[in-house]
Amino acid sequence: MRRTALLTSATLLAALLPTLAAQAADDPAPVPVDRFEGEVPFANPPEGGLFTWGSDTDDPPTLRLAARDDAPEGDQVLSGSYDISGYGGFTHDFAFAEPAHDWSSHKGIRFWWEGQNNGKKIAFELKDGGANGEASELWTTSFTDDFSGWKQIEIPFTDFAYRTDYQPVGGIDHILGLTETWGYAVTLPVGAPGRFAMDGVELYGRADQSRRASVLTDAPVYPVKEGGTATVEVTLATTGSAPVDEPVTVAYETPADPGKDYVPVSGTLTFPAGTASGTTRAIQVRTLKDKAAESAETIPLKLTVTGAKAPDETPQIVIDAHGLPYLNAKLPVKTRVADLLSRMSLAEKAGQMTQAERGAVGTGGDIAAYALGSLLSGGGSTPTPNTPEAWAKMIDAFQLRAQATRFQIPLIYGVDAVHGHNNLVGATVMPHNIGLGATRDPRLAQRTGAVTAAEVRATGVPWDFAPCLCVTRDERWGRSYESFGEDPALVDSMETIIQGLQGAANGRDLKDDDKVLATAKHFVGDGGTAYGSSTTGTYTIDQGVTTVTRQQLEAVHLAPYRTAVDRGVGTVMPSYSSLDVIGDGQGPVKMHARGDMINGVLKGRMGFDGFVISDWDGINQIPGDYTSDVRISVNAGVDMVMAPYAYRTFRTALIAETEAGRVSEARIDDAVSRILTQKFRLGLFEKPYADTSGAAKIGSAEHRAVARQAAAESQVLLKNAGGVLPLKKSQKVYVAGSNADDIGNQTGGWTVTWQGASGDIVPGTTILEGLRDAGGDVTYSKDASAPTTGYDVGVVVVGETPYAEGVGDVGNGHDLELSAADKAAVDKVCAAMKCAVLIVSGRPQLIGDRLGAIDALVASWLPGTEGAGVADVLYGRRPFTGQLPVTWPRSEAQLPINVGDATYDPQFPYGWGLTTLTRVPEGGATALKALAVAAAVAERTGADEAGRALVTKARLIVQQRPVTAASAKPFAEADHLLLTGRYGKAVESLLAAYRAT
Repeated sequence: MRRTALLTSATLLAALLPTLAAQAADDPAPVPVDRFEGEVPFANPPEGGLFTWGSDTDDPPTLRLAARDDAPEGDQVLSGSYDISGYGGFTHDFAFAEPAHDWSSHKGIRFWWEGQNNGKKIAFELKDGGANGEASELWTTSFTDDFSGWKQIEIPFTDFAYRTDYQPVGGIDHILGLTETWGYAVTLPVGAPGRFAMDGVELYGRADQSRRASVLTDAPVYPVKEGGTATVEVTLATTGSAPVDEPVTVAYETPADPGKDYVPVSGTLTFPAGTASGTTRAIQVRTLKDKAAESAETIPLKLTVTGAKAPDETPQIVIDAHGLPYLNAKLPVKTRVADLLSRMSLAEKAGQMTQAERGAVGTGGDIAAYALGSLLSGGGSTPTPNTPEAWAKMIDAFQLRAQATRFQIPLIYGVDAVHGHNNLVGATVMPHNIGLGATRDPRLAQRTGAVTAAEVRATGVPWDFAPCLCVTRDERWGRSYESFGEDPALVDSMETIIQGLQGAANGRDLKDDDKVLATAKHFVGDGGTAYGSSTTGTYTIDQGVTTVTRQQLEAVHLAPYRTAVDRGVGTVMPSYSSLDVIGDGQGPVKMHARGDMINGVLKGRMGFDGFVISDWDGINQIPGDYTSDVRISVNAGVDMVMAPYAYRTFRTALIAETEAGRVSEARIDDAVSRILTQKFRLGLFEKPYADTSGAAKIGSAEHRAVARQAAAESQVLLKNAGGVLPLKKSQKVYVAGSNADDIGNQTGGWTVTWQGASGDIVPGTTILEGLRDAGGDVTYSKDASAPTTGYDVGVVVVGETPYAEGVGDVGNGHDLELSAADKAAVDKVCAAMKCAVLIVSGRPQLIGDRLGAIDALVASWLPGTEGAGVADVLYGRRPFTGQLPVTWPRSEAQLPINVGDATYDPQFPYGWGLTTLTRVPEGGATALKALAVAAAVAERTGADEAGRALVTKARLIVQQRPVTAASAKPFAEADHLLLTGRYGKAVESLLAAYRAT
């Protein structure tokens, strides 16, 4: 409609205005939100403004402010176009630094939309509560574009529903309070190109009491022991905490035919006009005791509310299951499992095999409705606020839901705590596994696992999706840093971390408040995928194909899992990748479908008695439709499926496939028995709720001391010309580089969010802060722009920014080169003074011809939150002792390059690592020969500690000479021999390396 037409319409409606005015006399004037006249900029959070988003680079729509003669309001409209394959839309977030807006006095929100009459649904969301626009609850509704031209869309706030499929941070209070509103979002249709125009977003009308007042119960579920009394607290709550203007009544009743289990109740609670918000009344339901053993019984308490919004759910009183053998903690776990399994229906068993993402289940009603066995937090899926108390409260609320099931089987909640409880702000963040591998310190690895377990369990989480036992064979892989190294013997040696997480191999410690169930991942071969073999989005190597001989598979990729099984690891997660065993006739097969490996090798030959959990939507990558994915994966030996947002679909398909005989009941029983066994071992039936007694130690000085030691021992000194390191406190030190003072870069991916982020994202100490705290005379200039004269030595800290999984693959927007800014900082500082360059990264970075200008070079890996540990070795508080866990290449063209390769000419070989504060033995080849004899004796007599010490001495002698193409191969192989207990051969190999130089 042109503007002239709008004016004409206004004239025609003039006669109706008195009537409309009378009807709306009590309504407040509309409040503009967006006029699109340029008053709201295009800007990203934390600034206020409009921004677009989408599932990939092509999905965000285009937006512009366009002048239109027919603009319903003002001169401009917001217009755009889109072509969305996954999801996409736009958002108006209010500025994080400003207070949230109060929309509670209005009836709803309205706006003008230019219809295309395409029949598509457009989702409209509100952002309510929480810390800011990106940490708020999402409330959604939709309208249909089934008209042409401009139309004003009015949406009462009562139409909005809490999103249960996705929440950015999770439930704040699950109430659309509207007193803290952070903006709105529009999700556009998918599947076909389109265009849109929008104008005049405003609040309208007056909220009535039913919008402003709510009746709440203190819990959705009230477990009570048989014979006890359940007390349901009913609370009146109003938006803005104002007293109610009119009375609110709550009629209540239980079913009238209770049998012999409870006394029925009915009645009415009244909150008179003027009642203050927060006023509480109580309803009591008394249960009766008999001598029969029974499963749990649920008693619904029906509430009928007048004058306010009723609770979203009917409260349920649950008489606890009692007297059944599986509830008897004195019986053997095997007996308890058999008893419980014998009582369960197929639907209940299928529920136990289903794992959902916490953000998908909303307030948790589906936990009981679908008898779910498990929930998880994906990377960055956290409660608000992200505190230990909020984690425990959230998980306890989910566990409460499980009490409303027949057998009250507790949930097992899992997280990716891959280097500490890394989703939790304030937790102790350890070096990533690549750094732990550099320490060559199995005892320390176990201590880091113990700290992680204690902090994870203290927040109510009993299950950790760690450690990754991948053997990284190509540093172009975006998950390289999740590996302990390229040598299966090194990975094997660091599996002490499993005991740190779980305790004793027989599982007896799992019930303790500082232990968690561990997960060996990703079975099998995820570190061996070939560059260019991935078919996942724009990934180049992650989730690709590992092509190996049977001998290579056994020696390299399967070996760590034999050790994990021997150590009693509780769960195993298959890899996204495909395995192609040369000569087996199968070709590449997704690991989630390889029954020969999961059932045959892992559960059969290795005797794994835990359960197999799929990776995130991992079964979806099996060729075929979803039903066949379910059938194939479960028959292959997957016991629990991580179906984050498709949990209902998975469970339904599994039941159908079992009823049709395509999945056997025996396979279902085996899977559920394995899952229940771990739940009993964890003590969840006796203590389903969080034991927060250890919460005070989260991020404590005691725990950070372990992380600090790990950071120090992970530092690998690659070059130290002229003894530049350690630094002296008397020296004037010039510090530069992008990673000197960035704790986000220092901690890497899988920190607070899946991909991690640069900046001050977690508490801790940056490397720069560690240097300053060490007491040295330090000046900092990130880009080395400050004058460089007058300094004794420079420390340039460079490297990568965070990434995770295939997002970090080389070729997917990443390479192994330092950034231009980092190169410039290195060049400037090293030209002006003696310099030490630290590389903070998840994998080797290419130094090339810069090595000659660098006096000291350190591989710092991703040291975690304790940058003081890096300063400890730089200033000589601790010696450098780290060794390369992977080969450091000269160029990308050399990749993949690994210890044992026939052709091997790296810049620094696997196992290389200079030391400080340690006297290097003298005597050259003569000394090495003597060490070889002594090491052989140590090997024969089983004197492992002495044998390792002798090999270390030999390595220090060899490292006094520069690396050559001839010496690199035997040097690297010596470390592999050391790790496999062949001490005499290791020193002989080092002697060969010495002679080759």
